[in-house]
Amino acid sequence: MLLSELFDAPELGLRLLHAAEGADRPIGRLVTTDLLEPGNYLNGGELVLTGLVWRRSPADSETFVASVAGRGATTILAGKALLGAIPDDLLEACRRHQVTLVEVPTEVAFADVTEYVAAAGSADTGARLSASLVRQRQLLSAIASGRSLDELAAGISADIGHDCRVITSTGRHVVPGPGELDGQTLDAVTRRFLTAERTPAVADAGGTAYSVFPVGSGLGNRLTAWLLVIDGDHTQWPRDHVEAVQELCAITALDRVRRDEGRLALRPLVVDALGLVESGGPLSEVTTRLRQAGAHSDRPMVVAVAELIPPSPQHHEHLPREDGPTEVAVSVFEDVALTVGPAIVAPGRDGLLVGLLPSSPELPALLRRAFGRLSPGLARARLAVGVSGETTVDALAGAMEEARFAHRVALAGTTPVSVVTSDEVASHVLLLATVPDDVRRTYAHRVLGPVLDHDRRTKADLIATLQEFLACSGSWARTAESLHLHVNTVRYRIERVEQLTGRDLSSLEDRVDVFLALKSL
Repeated sequence: MLLSELFDAPELGLRLLHAAEGADRPIGRLVTTDLLEPGNYLNGGELVLTGLVWRRSPADSETFVASVAGRGATTILAGKALLGAIPDDLLEACRRHQVTLVEVPTEVAFADVTEYVAAAGSADTGARLSASLVRQRQLLSAIASGRSLDELAAGISADIGHDCRVITSTGRHVVPGPGELDGQTLDAVTRRFLTAERTPAVADAGGTAYSVFPVGSGLGNRLTAWLLVIDGDHTQWPRDHVEAVQELCAITALDRVRRDEGRLALRPLVVDALGLVESGGPLSEVTTRLRQAGAHSDRPMVVAVAELIPPSPQHHEHLPREDGPTEVAVSVFEDVALTVGPAIVAPGRDGLLVGLLPSSPELPALLRRAFGRLSPGLARARLAVGVSGETTVDALAGAMEEARFAHRVALAGTTPVSVVTSDEVASHVLLLATVPDDVRRTYAHRVLGPVLDHDRRTKADLIATLQEFLACSGSWARTAESLHLHVNTVRYRIERVEQLTGRDLSSLEDRVDVFLALKSL
């Protein structure tokens, strides 16, 4: 039974005050409560009936609705018998939290609403439950007989007429369905999943709707989640189609547990292999351990070092208590590593995560794209990743140091996700980013302080002339042309800079000193 069918019942006289996105959905469990914070007694999808006994002040409406919405309840049916009317603050709270609000007339008892829903649903409940049980048995039997998750998803796709795919929050396809989604669609789907107040949600990707269902309870960390992505808007589907998808989610969760157990069993081997590399163990033993851990030690590799920096303690709510930043980072890093091929990931000696990944020209772009998809879900946390150049098994220790230095540069970034390769560290901009701000300011003042003071007193534009002079590689004529000055004016200003700084700008060493000081301002 849909919520709209409840509104059509003349004997109930319900009045819709606010319709949240996707409000016309199948009616779930009805819960009657007058607790101020009933969230602990909700599982998601309920219709909450309340007589507003909990409301003592306008602030109570925010507390009540936030508690209901936080556990995924979709609709509040509020009786107006106690207060005579539904207060505006309750309506505003429902709008803020996107919860549907329905007014129950004074003469209608909550028991009447409950009995009506029960009666309307009894006609088809038996048949629906029977079909659901049959489908569950079929899915479980298929898994027991060795059928793959891809085959099960294809079967459900055929049943409901919508293509089903299973992906991760970084965009890795666990089940590609009829074909992998393109990058822009993956960006839109994962962003919607990571930012949705509640799931399932509907993502818009270039005008095409995709329904996004969490695999499992939906209460875990979304950064490490799997999600079922189906083309179409689930709020418009028949109830049995939605139930079929939910059953596929449950089966997929079982399949994920099996896969995760396999990776967890390998982790001690991975830790031993990386520890041997970092301790300078014999090459033959390192090669053997890496092969046992699942890496292709006979092929070129790249070392990646990653760190998930949590927010301050008061903003730690996006990381579940049982799932701290290290475990989240390991899961995320392993997920991205699975995208690029046989790879191993484990904490290094300094606590940073170290990954040995197969080398490819596309790897840096792939890492940026995959890790970058997590940005909307990081809240105030940050993810910094450093990537070495291509290496072989006999030079892994040096590549690890290279990746660690690139990681330090990434830490200096300001974006939620920063991926820096060792090639980029050759840039003076990134090199300076590793220097503490106070050190950079002190250096700049010592080299250019007299010039800055002179400009403040005389407005002589020596700094601007110096910047253009260096940008023109020390060419008097090009600097004069760029600044619309006479060449002699440029010469005079640069000579004045040399006098004030005690530097000879015809000397490469002095010119580098001044250049770095300018970049440190």
